[in-house]
Amino acid sequence: MKQIGFFISILLSSSLSLSAQQNAIVITVDTLSQNVYMLTGQGGNIGIYVGGEHVFMIDDQFDRLSPKIKKTIHSITDKPIAYLFNTHMHGDHTGGNINFNTKETTLIAHENVRKSLKTRLKERPELGNAILPEITFSEDVTLYDGNETIMAFHVHNAHTNGDAMVYFMNNNVLHMGDAYFSGRYPYIDLKNGGSVNGYIAAHKKALTIINGDTKIIPGHGRPSNKTELREYTAMLSEIRENIQKAIQEGKSLEDVEKDNSLTNKYDATHGNGFINPQRIRATFYNSLKNSPERY
Repeated sequence: MKQIGFFISILLSSSLSLSAQQNAIVITVDTLSQNVYMLTGQGGNIGIYVGGEHVFMIDDQFDRLSPKIKKTIHSITDKPIAYLFNTHMHGDHTGGNINFNTKETTLIAHENVRKSLKTRLKERPELGNAILPEITFSEDVTLYDGNETIMAFHVHNAHTNGDAMVYFMNNNVLHMGDAYFSGRYPYIDLKNGGSVNGYIAAHKKALTIINGDTKIIPGHGRPSNKTELREYTAMLSEIRENIQKAIQEGKSLEDVEKDNSLTNKYDATHGNGFINPQRIRATFYNSLKNSPERY
């Protein structure tokens, strides 16, 4: 009986701890333009565009946070959410689909996002079809709201195989999803189609679209701008060159993981997040080793 009581105590303690962590999460708001806001909580950054009659939402974090996110959106506007856009398939960007994708809201994503979410649905049928986009595209899609033009475009094999960025032209705000981790090393999901070359190419594409006044919503991190994105792209390109050279010299994965000199120029400023220096070196090695084509 004492042993049973001990396990019950552990379960209750774990449950209370998770509840406390959830309650501690605060959804914060950054106003980026007259009509566009960034919401930060737990998971990927959310973009909110308040149009003439309705709201355009980008990503929705985890399902357990939906009540807090809805409350925060309502503090900005009472207009209904007409469109919800997923920048890619990961759960910290799509977990709230089941709560936001209602009859009044249409879910949009790249076609590979729907494919990935259909696989998730097979594994967890209890989630229901609300997690699936109703509208998909292969390369780009454009929406119009009064004077605002909303451009969504696919970037190939960057963070995943289904990444898309969303640009609000008149408000001059670009949501890059996880194709940009502001102020930290990026997570490049090689198992789901991501690649180092595709990731850097996505940055270069973004740089051709935006200008010096553009506000950038990264998938994770604080709001950014063109200067910071250009510096970040240069950092990734330099690390790529270093690790490509190591590969050409016959270095093994273990050699590269241990070689701090390959990334130490940026480790103090970018290596303290989810992806540490050793892991970013391994990601670059595995991606470049398996995709030897030049860039």
